Amino acid sequence: MANETPLTLRQIEVLRAVMVAGSIAGAARILNVAQPGISRTMKHLEASLGIKLFTRSGGRYVPTPESQQVFLQLQEVHKKLVHLQVSIGQLERGHDVEISLASVPSIANVMVPLAAAGLKARYPDIRMNIEILKIEEAIDFLLLGKGQFVCMSHRFEHSSIVFEPLAQGHLFCVAHRDHPLAARATVTAAEIAAFPLIGIDPADPYGAVLAEIFARQGLDFHIEIRARFGTTVLGLVRQNLGVAVLDNFTVADLPRVEPDIRLIPICEPTPFRTYVARRSDLEISGFAEAFIELLRGEMDAATRRTAT
Repeated sequence: MANETPLTLRQIEVLRAVMVAGSIAGAARILNVAQPGISRTMKHLEASLGIKLFTRSGGRYVPTPESQQVFLQLQEVHKKLVHLQVSIGQLERGHDVEISLASVPSIANVMVPLAAAGLKARYPDIRMNIEILKIEEAIDFLLLGKGQFVCMSHRFEHSSIVFEPLAQGHLFCVAHRDHPLAARATVTAAEIAAFPLIGIDPADPYGAVLAEIFARQGLDFHIEIRARFGTTVLGLVRQNLGVAVLDNFTVADLPRVEPDIRLIPICEPTPFRTYVARRSDLEISGFAEAFIELLRGEMDAATRRTAT
């Protein structure tokens, strides 16, 4: 009784190569392997199937009449394998793939573009949709299925959302080059609080992160100009309207693009954590995981570069 074990893909590949080439030597050239391996595979195949697939004539392998139908089926299998390889190749480039994500501005302005560049280098054909959200908008974004994840500077409790650590950051004092603090090598929280501040409302979750250095020491501080986003705060500092406290991710590229603004390390420890928020009932795609991996790497690198 013939062995009913299914053919392996390798056996199918060898059988087709022999049928196409008409010889063991030709099949070996097609597959770029040694002839003895082809011979062994063919002997094993015929023994397993219990039928004669070829007749040998003048060194040529001629398909037997009963194997003609097998050859036709092999051609169909080969076409499907070629199509599969094309599809896998396209997937490796991110063809016909789009990921949607969102981020709070402090991460979106510098860090997210760096991660996006890394993802495009890895998957040249991938498409991305990137939203910039306030922290309170993250719930609707996730639960309404607008995207797979949100990069956050704050976490909260929600039964349908999970938070995973992204990266740890720290804070800087930011001042115009003509400000009295600009020449300082370091500055304390009390010294910052002695000047008019430009900042984000401490009632805002991100603003609370920035105000924590004053709250820990019970310092009075006066925000004379409030702005919703860190980019606006930087614009106001650029006009020398006060000093500010901002995170290292927001100011990561300032030394390169802002010659009029100084970053002054703060003496007190100012660590804070960032997170990736996603729905607890859905798995994110491998492409989304790759983006998060790249983003985490860029943020960790930024924190190391700016550590004091």
